[in-house]
Amino acid sequence: MKRTAQIPLLILTGLGLLHTALFTDLYLRYVKEGLRPLLIISGALLLLLGLAHAAFDHDTGEKEDHDHGHDHSTAPRIAWLLFLPALSLLLYAPPALGAYTAAHAGRETVKQQKGFAALPATSPLPMTLTDFTTRVQQDKQRAIKGRTVEMTGFVTPGHGGWDLTRIIFTCCAADAQTVKIRMYGTPAPPANTWLAVTGTWHTQGALGTKSAAAALDVHGTRPIAQPVNAFTDDLPLTPSR
Repeated sequence: MKRTAQIPLLILTGLGLLHTALFTDLYLRYVKEGLRPLLIISGALLLLLGLAHAAFDHDTGEKEDHDHGHDHSTAPRIAWLLFLPALSLLLYAPPALGAYTAAHAGRETVKQQKGFAALPATSPLPMTLTDFTTRVQQDKQRAIKGRTVEMTGFVTPGHGGWDLTRIIFTCCAADAQTVKIRMYGTPAPPANTWLAVTGTWHTQGALGTKSAAAALDVHGTRPIAQPVNAFTDDLPLTPSR
């Protein structure tokens, strides 16, 4: 790759970042919402760097000669592959993490929680998958027993059944964690289908201890649109577009 080709690479990458972060929600497939300003800043800096390089670089393409007899004006040919991710930001966004990733990931280890607030009387009770798991395995008062809850997530087929799943970004896709609730009483819908599921805790193990299964006896399901910010496990469960 000649030095003159590095300029369009910088400009293309900067434009791709700015397009993704400013004009679409696609960046949420890869990083948390709070990192959007950093993406915008990074895109702007790359764009400015490319434009500055183009404006002030008076190199006409002639090769630099050095005492040690080899050329530094070109980069390895494999560097041309850098154009592919740059173009993908503008033309084709890679798919978001989903059922395939979740099926090959372990279950998130829920943090130890000291004390639990009283549950609202609402029925069905909206809960995140993380809160449900924590209640089932740590709440000594067993307040979840007999309660009808509602959770949302996407379908991950598994051995002998299926899981309602959320993939959670701590920072970005590289540190994603998976929380899954095993579903009982209904056939598995297609993988990656987003659902709102109502049901009650599936009795398995001792409620309020680590032996309790993070599982639900399904009473009903309904398809929902994938939330804009899908890689969280927070209420509201289905953020508006």
